[in-house]
Amino acid sequence: MKSNMMRRAQAGFTLIELMIVVAIIGILAAVALPAYQNYMKKAAYTEVIAGMASIKTAVDVCYGTESDLAKCDTAAKIGEALPTGMTTGALNKIEITATTAAITGTPNAFKGILATETCVMTPTVDATNKRLNWDYSGACVTQGYAKAK
Repeated sequence: MKSNMMRRAQAGFTLIELMIVVAIIGILAAVALPAYQNYMKKAAYTEVIAGMASIKTAVDVCYGTESDLAKCDTAAKIGEALPTGMTTGALNKIEITATTAAITGTPNAFKGILATETCVMTPTVDATNKRLNWDYSGACVTQGYAKAK
């Protein structure tokens, strides 16, 4: 009886046990890989949002000084140079829409981000507090890279 127990202890894992472990690892990988890829896209897209943030701050400062959004709707009026045609990293270019001062960030195709996944920050004047409120829109919101407000 003792020799039977010893042989059983030295036998190792059965094929079924190994198949169950492989199946569990496969299921975990199937769940984790898409989540990881989405995380990588969000992390890379922060470069686009950070580039837009500096322009947003310049528009905020201009509006605080001028109290007129029409005087803050171009790069020349806010005193900033806008990045255009960048080929490395996530950020390709930033544009300001005349009359509305909306800021549009366009990414490069980078780490899973598509070049068409643009982000728009639109200011609205809060007359009560005499400041600008900013709303995100575009693919950056639909893809989950930024929240609408």
